[in-house]
Amino acid sequence: MNVIDRYLRTVLEQLRHAADSQRTGLEHAASVLASALLDGRYLYVFGTGHSHMLAEEVFYRAGGLARAAAILDPPLMLHQSAADSSRLEQESGRAQELLDRYPVRAGDVLIVASNSGRNAVPIELTLAARERGLRTIALTSLAHSRAFPSRHASGKRLFEVAEMVLDHGSPIGDAALDLPGLPRKFGPTSSIAGLFLVNALVARAIELATHAGHPPEIYASSNADVPGWNEALLAQYRGQVRHL
Repeated sequence: MNVIDRYLRTVLEQLRHAADSQRTGLEHAASVLASALLDGRYLYVFGTGHSHMLAEEVFYRAGGLARAAAILDPPLMLHQSAADSSRLEQESGRAQELLDRYPVRAGDVLIVASNSGRNAVPIELTLAARERGLRTIALTSLAHSRAFPSRHASGKRLFEVAEMVLDHGSPIGDAALDLPGLPRKFGPTSSIAGLFLVNALVARAIELATHAGHPPEIYASSNADVPGWNEALLAQYRGQVRHL
């Protein structure tokens, strides 16, 4: 079995384990999100480093919610300076100001993605959101998070401050493969498993809201022939959803 087959087997096993072990949490989080959508609220998603990809995944996405917003802070992403982003996510004092940039309100839902769950910014953002009445969901690796101390003054990790928790099951250090003669593991899995859980959560919430008689607005592909569909949604939500 070469490394492609090993990686495929590893990813498939992790996805199946996440789907099975997190089913109760997914159902609960999806019901919370569906209720929020039915009440005219919004979904926000935030992550630092590579976890910011989960925020972009739900935002302005073909087949995705029109009322989904990404919380994006370039210094905490990778394209300006990857090394700086790793340092900045550990520092306190950014989260309140970052949240102030977005029109969040009580009843909105916030997913905070962090594989380690130990850095100050994701923890502070979750705490600030809860103070403002948002429903919060941590998306993390419990194995990794439990293995290391918090970098936040509270001493708590992300899974300990969020209202709901989804564990994507990535191993400590994220990388899942090894080779004789190679000193470090490779083949990260957190992005794949995290994207699955986020999309499964959103899909289930869409199903629940639709069954309740109020299908949420969904973006079409910009590269498909659906004239005017996305334009109408953009006109409706551009004043509410940043980065459109």
